[in-house]
Amino acid sequence: MTNPNNQPYSINSKGVIASAKQIASPNFDDRANDCAIDMVVIHNISLPPSEYGGNGIIALFTNQLDPNEHPYYAQIYTAKVSSHFLIRRDGELIQFVPCHKRAWHAGVSNWQDRERCNDFSVGIELEGSDFEPFESEQYKVLNKLLASLKETYPIQHVVGHSDIAPGRKTDPGPFFNWSAINES
Repeated sequence: MTNPNNQPYSINSKGVIASAKQIASPNFDDRANDCAIDMVVIHNISLPPSEYGGNGIIALFTNQLDPNEHPYYAQIYTAKVSSHFLIRRDGELIQFVPCHKRAWHAGVSNWQDRERCNDFSVGIELEGSDFEPFESEQYKVLNKLLASLKETYPIQHVVGHSDIAPGRKTDPGPFFNWSAINES
């Protein structure tokens, strides 16, 4: 669901955006008490690859991916992964994990000599791929979400998955328009 008033989303004390569609992922754990949330990691995802609008992403993040539904799923259905947010091609915002919990989106990662980026980051998945541009509605929702996160947490860095796992990950990919996001 998009935010109709172009206002930042309201993040409550439990790290939840009530206006986002809530789909709980079991793939999260507690953050260390002394770990500030100071980074956002932007990803892209499509399941099956380069196909949009289906239930594959939700099934992956909720451990319900059917390995018989698509040949690619047979390779990944046992993965225990999640993200805090997904922004669909039409701008629908889905939250899987509360911000104050640690989602499992970054994997083996490092940013400025800090390892385990899941510990101090919020993960945002954009429904898309490395092979085509994202939709303008996705950037609108992303910017509202980033503004909300920066208002609530001491965010210092907005990076791509490729920045924290170079050589292992390529997302958000060459078609992600970094100049379309507000850095303020």
